[in-house]
Amino acid sequence: MTNTSKTLLFFGNERLVSGLDKTDAPVLRRLIAEGYSIKAVISHHTHSRSRNQRPLEVAEIAAAHNIPVLTPNKPADILDQLVEFKADAALLVAYGRIIPQRVIDIFPQGIINIHPSLLPKYRGPTPIESAISNGDSETGVSIMQLTAGMDSGPVYGQKILTLSGTETKFDVFKELSIIGADLLIRLLPDILNGTLQPIPQDEDKATYCKLLQKSDSRLDLSNLDAAQAERLVRAHLGFPKSKVTIMGHEVVITKAHVSSQSKTPLDLVCQDGAFLSVDELVAPSGRRMSSDAFINGYLA
Repeated sequence: MTNTSKTLLFFGNERLVSGLDKTDAPVLRRLIAEGYSIKAVISHHTHSRSRNQRPLEVAEIAAAHNIPVLTPNKPADILDQLVEFKADAALLVAYGRIIPQRVIDIFPQGIINIHPSLLPKYRGPTPIESAISNGDSETGVSIMQLTAGMDSGPVYGQKILTLSGTETKFDVFKELSIIGADLLIRLLPDILNGTLQPIPQDEDKATYCKLLQKSDSRLDLSNLDAAQAERLVRAHLGFPKSKVTIMGHEVVITKAHVSSQSKTPLDLVCQDGAFLSVDELVAPSGRRMSSDAFINGYLA
């Protein structure tokens, strides 16, 4: 175990991608296992009904270790409570709320954030989805010092993850969660003792990604080439999903590949004349099935 006199607060739910069913919360688990003193966990649920119905894993872990859990609407609403903890620093992993400067200033050593991209690329809420949908060959994790700006703080360290071009966002999430936890645990002692100083980001290279909406679910194949459409299927899995209408049936595509020719009604022509070939989908009944099962059940 790491012996440390530093006390920490933990902000976040560790759900680094949208539509995630659950997380093992590896960062909070590792911090506890390494012997760090976590004074409280500050988290929240979104207003999404589906997410509210899912257990908050960080809260369950905190309860198992007698760590108090706070779920304010805004962190500034509990400013006095945060001050009373007298924590040296805070860790933030997918909190999903803006942290104002007056909250950051509570902590003598600031707030340390795990962001799932190679900053300054993909600042914002959907870096994993953006890396997949844009066909990037690599992504990664950045450990950064939180500032009031959107993921614009200086960076303590990064780790690259090479992408094969077949991963779903949940695959990348699992990889980056482990990589991020490992990198944080390795860097945290030097961050807290002041021997590791963060390096400012290059603002000229900054790019941003947007919050995904339900309206992003519709696949407009007339404006997408087949490769772009296939990447969106992997990037939008879970939420906002990838919806198309096939012979009058609205379906959600969950797995597909690019094809140069059409053999079945589930080979969907795209802007470039190539085809998005559906391998698996969610039928109007809500049941997930193979393309063959859908053809036999709905189109035969």
